[in-house]
Amino acid sequence: MSVAKTVAALRSPAMNPILALASCALLAACASQPKEPDQAMPASQLDLGAFSVSLVVKDLAASREFYGKLGFEPAGGDPAQNWQVLRNGDCVIGLFQGFIPKNTLTFNPGWTQQKLPRTQFTDVRELQAKLEAAGMSFDVKADPATDGTAYFMLTDPDGNPILFDQHVPKPK
Repeated sequence: MSVAKTVAALRSPAMNPILALASCALLAACASQPKEPDQAMPASQLDLGAFSVSLVVKDLAASREFYGKLGFEPAGGDPAQNWQVLRNGDCVIGLFQGFIPKNTLTFNPGWTQQKLPRTQFTDVRELQAKLEAAGMSFDVKADPATDGTAYFMLTDPDGNPILFDQHVPKPK
């Protein structure tokens, strides 16, 4: 499909708005992530970590087959527990059957797009403090007194959940 046809399809009224948002965010994240595990982000940007889209699916096997045709391959998860992580290069999607209520944008501070730990990154609690100082509201907050794994959630103005889920300890 040509770029023009792809853009036209994304702009069509029939296009699911969250799919359009997720597609744009996924493309931007895949293009903007640091290539080296310890490459620092410019000071003007928030270092959000690895990016993926977590999708609610009705049939995990059917969804895995569909995304497989788009070049995505299994990269983690547990199909026996109704969830699977798929990867196509630096692009990552999670398929969740019965786990999450809505499609969710997910950021993983401390990880590269290849799920490699980074020694230099912005801790999830520091991200939360910066966003709180900027006036953001949270659905779930990380405990700032901890230094292990943590997460927080917020919702964008259109009702899309955004998860910041750090699986590695706070950098030293």
